[in-house]
Amino acid sequence: MDRLSVMLLKVSDRLTAKETDDLKFLCRKKITKKKMEAVSKATDLFSRLLEQAEIAQDDLAFLEQLLQNIDRKDLVEEVRNYQSSCSREETAGGEPEERDQLDLAFDIICDNVGRDWRKLVRTLGVTEVTMEQVIYANPFNMQEQLMQCLKEWRKKKRDDANVSALVLALEHCRMRLVAEKLTDGLNLSHGTA
Repeated sequence: MDRLSVMLLKVSDRLTAKETDDLKFLCRKKITKKKMEAVSKATDLFSRLLEQAEIAQDDLAFLEQLLQNIDRKDLVEEVRNYQSSCSREETAGGEPEERDQLDLAFDIICDNVGRDWRKLVRTLGVTEVTMEQVIYANPFNMQEQLMQCLKEWRKKKRDDANVSALVLALEHCRMRLVAEKLTDGLNLSHGTA
């Protein structure tokens, strides 16, 4: 059984009808009006958000933000507990080292790329629509805008989202100093990741 679905079902069961309506209101820019009309309960809403890739196994930030906005800190904690249990399982298994490196790489990039961040995320292949949605959701926080765009890039590219691609994109955008900080910060040899 899909653990994410089980967790979403538990969250759904603890939401009132009013809270579900509030969540629908907050998601009106993410889900078309026609699809939203078919949403009658929280599980329907979560299904739509999964389809739109607003919620993903490895990215539940949007869900956390929604739950915080309706003041359900207990459910935010439930989501965070789920994420930490998944992280512990991944650490026991294979590939999390690349994910850990990407998380660190994102932090380095967000700390060092300034106003030209859009050029970088365009080079990575993030669409204008996605950028506008992220800017709308985080209007006054440039670092958070960049971080969310990088997370969108990772979500879309999946296995192709790696540190090497970030270094190449930084170099392509003539952000060599940031590329060097990235390779130094991750103890990588320059030019390879």
